[in-house]
Amino acid sequence: MIWTALTLLVVLVGISLPVAAALGLMAYVLSERFAFFPMTGAIGELAWNSSNDFILIAAPMFIMMGELMHRSGMSERLFAALAPWFARVPGRLVHTNIAASAIFAATSGSSVATAATIGTVAIPNMDRGGYNRPLFLGSIAAGGTLGILIPPSINMIIYAVLTDTSVADLYAAGFIPGFMLAGLFSLMVLALCLVRPQWAGPRADIGNLWRERLSGLKNLLPPLGLFLVVVGSIYAGIATPTEAAALGLMATLG
Repeated sequence: MIWTALTLLVVLVGISLPVAAALGLMAYVLSERFAFFPMTGAIGELAWNSSNDFILIAAPMFIMMGELMHRSGMSERLFAALAPWFARVPGRLVHTNIAASAIFAATSGSSVATAATIGTVAIPNMDRGGYNRPLFLGSIAAGGTLGILIPPSINMIIYAVLTDTSVADLYAAGFIPGFMLAGLFSLMVLALCLVRPQWAGPRADIGNLWRERLSGLKNLLPPLGLFLVVVGSIYAGIATPTEAAALGLMATLG
């Protein structure tokens, strides 16, 4: 078997086949020739087992949660509640995009849903506010990527299934880096707006900010409550990730 492997490797690399492809083809040939259970017979079973895992049911539930939040107007209220908190910060609504993306990602678990939902709410304010277009749109695109890291991430669920890893451990590993990344995005926006003030949009007439901030807090409670229901139930040992997704969907419907 060793001589067969070496001969195959030398021949495949000698005909200018990429090393990765050569190693993969060599492994396949050796498996078919020498393995007790050939790879061809296992491919179907592996594909079926990977796609038939119970935990994957959580993914469409999280997508449904994000869609319900968007259709119910929760995302618009979330954006409006966060805007007064950044009214005095250079960049204003650009920071709001990032903060809203972080909170929405913590309930939907999807990068695509986060970027699409926040973009739908935020983009109409871009031209009216006179913001730098690449910076404004870039903040939405960057904020959308937070859905990969911040729990409950659908990507982490799929990764957990493929690698037989604990979903709770992956969520614990992604929580702090996700919000740190959101903070770094905001710091970058702040630095750019301080260097180039024309990118920050016009300074609006600021009224009683604290009244607006406090009155908008009630609109932050639903998404934060959903986050606690989903992630809190997992870490409290009350529910598995799939059951937590079902609880979150029921809470969203309620």
